[in-house]
Amino acid sequence: MLSRKYDASIVGLYILDVLGRPVTKIPEGGNVEFIDELRLTVAGTAGGTVIDCAKLGLKTLAVGAVGNDEKADFVISVLEKFGVDVSAFQRIEEASTSSTILNIRPNGERPALHLRGASDYFLPPSKEKFNIFDCSVLHLGGTGLLNKLDGPASVQLLKEAKENGCITTFDLIATNEETINIVKPLLPFIDYFMPSIEEARDLSQIKDPKEIAKFFIDNGAKNCIFTMGDEGSVFISKEEYIKTPAFEIDVVDTTGCGDAFDAGMITAIVKGFDIEKALKFATITSGLVATGLGSDAGIKSFEDSLEKMNNLKLK
Repeated sequence: MLSRKYDASIVGLYILDVLGRPVTKIPEGGNVEFIDELRLTVAGTAGGTVIDCAKLGLKTLAVGAVGNDEKADFVISVLEKFGVDVSAFQRIEEASTSSTILNIRPNGERPALHLRGASDYFLPPSKEKFNIFDCSVLHLGGTGLLNKLDGPASVQLLKEAKENGCITTFDLIATNEETINIVKPLLPFIDYFMPSIEEARDLSQIKDPKEIAKFFIDNGAKNCIFTMGDEGSVFISKEEYIKTPAFEIDVVDTTGCGDAFDAGMITAIVKGFDIEKALKFATITSGLVATGLGSDAGIKSFEDSLEKMNNLKLK
């Protein structure tokens, strides 16, 4: 792999999450219920991924946007705390920072209330202004909630990434009947297409994972990786089919598990793991995040994640 300034540039959706647990019901009227834990975290299909990549030891560049409010200060300070380069990050004056309130149920489910905010107004800087392509891996995360970037601008971003020799990885969020029209033109420029199996089924309108992968590969994607919750994850290319079971963990909160999977896979690519080991490593990073509250929980370091991958039981 060519020597680059960054191991990974993480482009897309950056969110401030406000999480509380356990929430069994919303109080009626103006009443109050008490909870055990409340946290503020930087999350989103880019934000959660970039922090987990940094915790796993990668040199990371955050490419996204916040508003001009107190939430923005928190997001940027947290990114900097974890050693993420924020030189390409933007403040958008006319918008609030994208934010989500998550009420975490005792079983780990997470009904959400989301403020779209600044991420809808974000476009990456031009190469002349800041070279976000000086990286081994460029990850686009958050298609579906990136109003200005979704569409031709994302095609240009991924096309330029490939022209600059980057490996491209991709994840999305909030799929609906229109999302496939945004995703299809991107596929020829995606090396690792990494949605959840539920998102992949919604997009393709196909049930079987192998047939789903064939649909995306026939439309240009090089490789498909589907996260499958407590069933683990699967890698499918034209030549290979590899499935990894999930690890035995105690689930606290599933927020950010997909983002952590992306971070684990990006780290494995940078480290040069073979695909079977990479899939297993991404599956353990995803599982570790579910052991605590928020999208930055559970992951301590690359070495700790590798040790747990080698020693925790598989389902």
